[in-house]
Amino acid sequence: MAPIKRKGGAADESTSHAQNSSKKHPNPDTRPQKRQRSDTDKPAAAPAKPVVSTLLKDDEPSFPRGGASVLTPLEHKQIQIDAARDVLFEQNGSAKAKRGPKDEEDLFGAEPDESTPKKRKSKAKSKKEKTSTEQQEEEVRIEGLSYKRIIPGSMVLGQVTQINADDIALALPNNLTGYVPLTAISDKVTKRVEALLNEDEDESGDEDETNDKEVDLKSFFHIGQYLRAYVTSTGDAGATKPRSRKHLELSVDPRHANSGLSKNDLVVNSMVQASVVSVEDHGLVMDLGIGDEGVRGFISSNEVGQDIEYSRIEEGSVLLCLVTGLSSNGQILKLSADPQKGGNLKKSHYLSDAPTIDSFLPGTAVEVLVADVTASGFAGKIMGMLDCTADLVHSGAAGAKEIEKKIKVGSKIKGRIICTFPTREPKKLGLSLLDHVMRLASPISTDSKGKRSPLDDLAISSIVDAAKVVKVEPSVGVFVDVGVKGVPAFVHISRVTDGKIEALSETTGAFKVGSTHPARILDYNPMDGMFIASMEPKVLSQPFLRIEDVTVGTVVKCKVEKLIVNAKGVGGVLVNLAEGISGLVPEMHMADVHLQHPEKKFKEGMPVTARVLSTDPSKRQIRLTLKKSLVNSEDAIWTSYDVISVGSRSPGTLINILPTGAVVQFYGPVRGFLPVSEMSEAYIQDPKQHFRVGQVVNVHVLSVDANSQKMTVSCKDPSVFGMAQQSAFKALQVGSMIKGNVSEKSSSDIVVELEGNGLKAMLPLGHLTDGSEQKNNSTMKKIRVGQTLQDLVVIEKLDKKTMLRVSNKPSLVKAGKAKTLLSSYDDVQVGKKYDGFINNITATAVYVRFGGGLTGLIPKRQIPDESLQVPDFGFRRDQSISATVIALDEKERRFLLSLIPEAAKASTTVPKENVNAPEQAVSNPYDGQSTSMDDYSLGKLTKARIASIKDTQINVQLADNVQGRIDVSEVFNSWEDIKDRKHPLRSLNVKQILPVRVLGVHDARNHRFLPISHRSGRVPVFELSAKPSDQVEGEVESLTLEKVKVGSKWVAFVNNIGDDCLWVNLSPNVRGRVKLIDASNDLSLLDDLEEHFPIGSALKVHVTGVDVANNRLDLSARSGGSSEPLTFSNLSKGMVVPGRVTKVNERQIMVQLSENISGPVGLTELTDDYSQANPTTYNKNDIVRVCVVDVEAPNKRVFLSTRPSRVLNSSLPVKDPEISSISQLKVNDVVRGFVKNVANEGLFVSLGPQVTAYVRVSDLSDSYIKDWKSNFQIDQLVKGKVIAVDPLLNHVQMSLKSSIIEKDYKAPIGFNDLQVGQVITGKIRKVEDFGVFIVVDGSANVSGLCHKSEMADQRVADVKKLYDEGDAVKAVVLKVEPEKRRISFGLKASYFEDGSDSEDSDVDGVDGMEGVELEGFGSEDEDEDEDEDMSDEGGVDLNDVKSIESENESDDEHASATEETEDTKSTAKHVQGLSVGGFDWTAGTLDQQDKQDEASSSDEDEKTKKKKRRKPEIKVDRTGDLDAHGPQSVADFERLLLGQPDSSYLWLSYMAFQLQLSEVGKAREIAERALKTINIREQGEKLNVWVALLNLENTYGSDEAVEEVFKRACQYNDAEEIHTRLTSIYIQSGKNQKADELFAATLKKFSQSPSLYINYATFLCSTLGAPTRARALLARATQALPSHTHIDMTAQFALLEFRSPHGDPEYGRTLFEGLLAQWPRRFDLWNVLIDAEIKAAGTSGTSASADGARAGGAGDGTVGAEKEHVRRLFGRVVGVPGLKGKKARFWFKKWMQWEEKNGDGRAVESVRARAAEFAKGLEERKEKGGQGHGEGE
Repeated sequence: MAPIKRKGGAADESTSHAQNSSKKHPNPDTRPQKRQRSDTDKPAAAPAKPVVSTLLKDDEPSFPRGGASVLTPLEHKQIQIDAARDVLFEQNGSAKAKRGPKDEEDLFGAEPDESTPKKRKSKAKSKKEKTSTEQQEEEVRIEGLSYKRIIPGSMVLGQVTQINADDIALALPNNLTGYVPLTAISDKVTKRVEALLNEDEDESGDEDETNDKEVDLKSFFHIGQYLRAYVTSTGDAGATKPRSRKHLELSVDPRHANSGLSKNDLVVNSMVQASVVSVEDHGLVMDLGIGDEGVRGFISSNEVGQDIEYSRIEEGSVLLCLVTGLSSNGQILKLSADPQKGGNLKKSHYLSDAPTIDSFLPGTAVEVLVADVTASGFAGKIMGMLDCTADLVHSGAAGAKEIEKKIKVGSKIKGRIICTFPTREPKKLGLSLLDHVMRLASPISTDSKGKRSPLDDLAISSIVDAAKVVKVEPSVGVFVDVGVKGVPAFVHISRVTDGKIEALSETTGAFKVGSTHPARILDYNPMDGMFIASMEPKVLSQPFLRIEDVTVGTVVKCKVEKLIVNAKGVGGVLVNLAEGISGLVPEMHMADVHLQHPEKKFKEGMPVTARVLSTDPSKRQIRLTLKKSLVNSEDAIWTSYDVISVGSRSPGTLINILPTGAVVQFYGPVRGFLPVSEMSEAYIQDPKQHFRVGQVVNVHVLSVDANSQKMTVSCKDPSVFGMAQQSAFKALQVGSMIKGNVSEKSSSDIVVELEGNGLKAMLPLGHLTDGSEQKNNSTMKKIRVGQTLQDLVVIEKLDKKTMLRVSNKPSLVKAGKAKTLLSSYDDVQVGKKYDGFINNITATAVYVRFGGGLTGLIPKRQIPDESLQVPDFGFRRDQSISATVIALDEKERRFLLSLIPEAAKASTTVPKENVNAPEQAVSNPYDGQSTSMDDYSLGKLTKARIASIKDTQINVQLADNVQGRIDVSEVFNSWEDIKDRKHPLRSLNVKQILPVRVLGVHDARNHRFLPISHRSGRVPVFELSAKPSDQVEGEVESLTLEKVKVGSKWVAFVNNIGDDCLWVNLSPNVRGRVKLIDASNDLSLLDDLEEHFPIGSALKVHVTGVDVANNRLDLSARSGGSSEPLTFSNLSKGMVVPGRVTKVNERQIMVQLSENISGPVGLTELTDDYSQANPTTYNKNDIVRVCVVDVEAPNKRVFLSTRPSRVLNSSLPVKDPEISSISQLKVNDVVRGFVKNVANEGLFVSLGPQVTAYVRVSDLSDSYIKDWKSNFQIDQLVKGKVIAVDPLLNHVQMSLKSSIIEKDYKAPIGFNDLQVGQVITGKIRKVEDFGVFIVVDGSANVSGLCHKSEMADQRVADVKKLYDEGDAVKAVVLKVEPEKRRISFGLKASYFEDGSDSEDSDVDGVDGMEGVELEGFGSEDEDEDEDEDMSDEGGVDLNDVKSIESENESDDEHASATEETEDTKSTAKHVQGLSVGGFDWTAGTLDQQDKQDEASSSDEDEKTKKKKRRKPEIKVDRTGDLDAHGPQSVADFERLLLGQPDSSYLWLSYMAFQLQLSEVGKAREIAERALKTINIREQGEKLNVWVALLNLENTYGSDEAVEEVFKRACQYNDAEEIHTRLTSIYIQSGKNQKADELFAATLKKFSQSPSLYINYATFLCSTLGAPTRARALLARATQALPSHTHIDMTAQFALLEFRSPHGDPEYGRTLFEGLLAQWPRRFDLWNVLIDAEIKAAGTSGTSASADGARAGGAGDGTVGAEKEHVRRLFGRVVGVPGLKGKKARFWFKKWMQWEEKNGDGRAVESVRARAAEFAKGLEERKEKGGQGHGEGE
């Protein structure tokens, strides 16, 4: 055994931490450290005489002059008292250490002052007693935890028992409970909480609700989880009650729970607490919180335990882990959070060796050498040196005798550390031998079947009638048996009886061993594995102990505690149900009627009877009602939808009244909807006029859906409809004749009460006569209430409403009397005419209703032609009509009607069963034998003549009047018989005679054939077969889907081409589909389906799937492959399979391999050369060949690749190798990848589908980049070198520095590299009036100034006309000032005359260039071309400006040259004339005359020739003209686009240019070119083009074109942005209807966008003039949007009422008043309202407006009233309670300014007086010491 090192002398780090923390946070109760070290200190001693410290204490010196003490005399005295008490208590404590159970400390942490009397201590001790005390101090005292022994800095092992919204509860040893707040979990959780709080910090106090609930602690912890906790506070829970239970505040943050640990203390088998930093695919990265940032933990995904679902682990979760190993570099700890592994001590998972004693913390399992065993527990040594103890409970023994038998002195036992005692010296630990603590599991009852918690056998608050006393601790309490084996209960001595009891005895008294008593379970502690019970009669008789014990619907007796007062008055009553349990009675539930003065009815302490409405234990809330109608109700209590049945009754409370009904609340979460039609028997127009919120209504259930938790109720009394009425209602049938009296009459119908039975029937207006609408109205006027109506026919029975619909139409009455009124589908007969009435009219059909709700359809083709041109075909609803049935649909039970006599006549000749149909003679049959239609029976062999040949069928004639068809699938016997497989029927000729066989009758509706018995027309079309194999006598079975088996092979013929499949026919009746990816092995054929698979072409297919139930057949035309579809089980890595592109975006393509398998192809897997990776080259539904890179069957994920090296040939060259795992990478590898994320810490680069590299900011470039984020975009291709690889953490680090990547790296030019006279090239960085700043090419951002005096040999008037930022120039270095780090450049042409004609110029890209000649300063002998080519504005070529020099620059016109990082750019190559990027920008493309001049130039003098050629080339370049006048031709645009391909402005200008030429088609092509050309990372530029294309189609295209572009734009851009842009386009183009429709669709799709509601409302109110619709949006917005947006949203809607010409300012004032009533201190709302009112009043505050208002003439009265309204608003805002001084000054100043411009002198003086009064009151409150309204003025 290794020796133990003790750090820092005797005191360990945890002790010093506790002491330091107490010093940092001075507290009178805990400052003297001696008191915390006392074993038996009184808890009330410190508060009795607190130590008072001065405010200047921290400022006092450590060594004051004269040796004076830094402590006050009061502090000196307190320390002396504490020291004397420590000596006294240590003597008593050591004397009692051997007495065991008679120890004065409570066994389970209860307060001793509640049960045991305090003993008076002797003030003096003899010398002998002191000596014995010193000897006993060497013995280890056996003790457990209690509120007195636990101090800040203690560490304990706890178990999670409760998870609340803001904290979690931990069960601690010895019946202690601690709470971990939300901010003491981990650093990650704390940051999340702070982020949520920062979002709400701008909201007002009334709205200041924290969003902590968004951090759901249930996702971080689970019940039963073991954690190590650090005690941060032991303060009382209630400060006002000195005897109240103490509140332990804990922290599980690893920084606290692992305090004292260092890197060397983390050894194998030790326990460490860690928080999750990140969740990776293979495991968790953990933070240990030990201060060493380099040390991290790692938990494999297999080591998290069964209780935790790995996929749901969140960052910030805290786990107690077992250290299982250490990485080779010592920086990564291998951890395990599996309790089964950490709790399995049989595998030596206990700490037997440690470098220091700091490794022994709670949770760690150890081996102990027992040193002493007493009746109160045992003491031992860990590693022979570290003391530990276990009390009686955690020793695992049932009593004093059992512990001596179980544990022997000198034996070695295994236990788990559960607590520390920081104040004990030497260090001591608490131990537990309990089995469940050792296993790190929850305790289970031994007699339960399976694993069950003891709480499942005995719940909290349960009463045990006979609890048997099994053990007595005389001064502590008793242990009782409550009937759960293995789990005893403990009753503290203070809870044995109501009175006070001094001591207990095992053999005598009422509570001796073996006695039985009733007991009640108070709590259960899983750490101790023990119930806590009470035998007090007052506890046994208490109705409730917890909120969970209160049952919803129970009637309870309670007392009024107090009335809740809010801004509206009394808002409710707080009542007390039992000790510590209170509930709220809301204002609406205080009485059945509204109370005007509730305070007069309810007094404190008054007993009341209430009924529980609902409970919420998590929020500790109970809602009750005092309504007598609910309290005294004996109806069923509805607490769940599952117990409610239709027809049951119960009272409920109205909580919301709507125009369509009301919401009724019952008990718990149960609510129902009461429709307005079910509120009363009478008609109710406005429910608010008859009902009020809070009213109790008796309802019965009409319908209930427990799954969706919806219920509909009714107030109508069902008992009114008695048995007699029910019998009469059942007796009446549709078609019955009745009579009745008119009881009610409205404009649209009549209510008739039937004679004799009281049933009610409804007679609609349209059913009074068969005549016109005017005749019905005339008849309606003649009918009076009370009149008897005869001969009414029942046309419908409404069973739910027990209502009848009747008709007085003579046609229906006649049918009813004749018993011929159609009321059932079974009675419908084809060819028969029926009377009915029109129920509905659509554009394509008319619906006719008969009796019983039976409805038939008249198609448009069955309506006479003269009616088709009339609106609604000349019909109206409820019009009488007679129609003939022409067809039946037995499957759907539908029938068709006709109004055409010919069709009706034809239908009458073909009844349902064609049995007696007359025979039809045939004319000139081609077989020479058939004489009638009946001769063509099923299976008949005959002959037919080809009439015409189509792609998929042959139309034939069996006779001159008999038609037939032969499907292409019924022509050939086998695949070999088909000669032309693209056009199989080409081998046949028209008029050719074929032998055929009759298969049936062709059905033209569904393109199937039917048996001969199903002939439905006069001249049927026969389905025939021309197969040679069918032309034999005998029965031939037709092919059906049931006969097709998987794997069978067939010849199929293409019938149709779909988006993703080919539809083929195996026979006329069997149709299947071939997916595109299965159409051929050659995927190139799939590019043009119409060419390679035309309609009618033949395919050789095999069956892959058959679904007879859904009539589905799946086929494949691929050869050599398996017929089975691809699944995750048969998909393997490396397979090359075809797939269909289903989605394309700019980062990846989605490829579908089968019905259920799809996978992405990322940028790194698109091609072998990353520079060619462009997903947009693919289109949706393209067929591609992909290779399976990886398959994750459990996660149902597959990764695919389209790399040619994988798909085509592995020997193809690969520029960017595939990186599938981190093991392929090595340090110094140079790789390319795509930027995946741009974070604050650096770049994350994707090297492969599952490999991501990290690039630090310092590794991005060799030089400093100020705004480096702008240089990198997501999906940007970058090149870097691998500098670090960590396979354990799956980390790769790269560098993008050129100095590291490139072997021939050349350092950029620095400041010291420049010499005077040196010629350089550069770019204009900045243009000023005094000169330009030039950045040297290829430098580390070295720049200098060229003064305007050094730009040209002549005077330069305007620098900005010569140069723009970004222009390329050639300059010479004139001056270098190293001390000031400044450089001066020159651009004068004269600087370059010497050697300007040199052919070997050192500067690339500028050879042949001369200085700039300004217009008006040139020589007279220049060529005429010079004048023609120069621009009117100077004629300067922006890309050909030469360097000049000036020595007269001023100091303040210089700029320091900097050496910042900038990517070097290559200069252009030397070409004749101006050249940029290889494209000739000379004037030759602009002016053909220049070419002629150049061609005719002389070659005599070489030097003259060069000058003459060079100058015209400079002068004729019209690039300057392009800047001045813009591009004027197609060539201009194309030239500019070569240099700026990503400029949307240039592309849009190009489109506008074409539109000016009326070339709309070319403008479209340019837009499409732009979308393909602009880099995919330039999202904003692309968006501009999309918007322009939408504008173009909206102006020049069709609606379909706009829709097509719109859908594409939504696919490639932010869909909400595109919706908004198109809406704006519609509005600007005056298409308001389309804008309205698009707004509505956008709002449904993006309901969480606040701006969308504002824009839509503005459009409705201002553009459409529909303010009502705009106002309806506000309610919709408040329902859909988060609550924190409601205030601003409502204010915007209110402001719209003022601003819109169609708005109502009064409505806007109402909205503002509602907001200000709820949030009166939202001064921003006041400001908006006052500004709106000032503008509405026409008094904006300006003098002109004020004068105009005064000169209003007749409108002075209105303006005066509006001014008074503004004054009242100013008066209200300055009178808001709590208005601070600065705010008040602002409002008074604003009021004063307004009055000065719009009021008179009296008003101004009034404002000044009020301001003075406010200031005076503020000063008075300050003098009185109050807080006042603010900081004054």
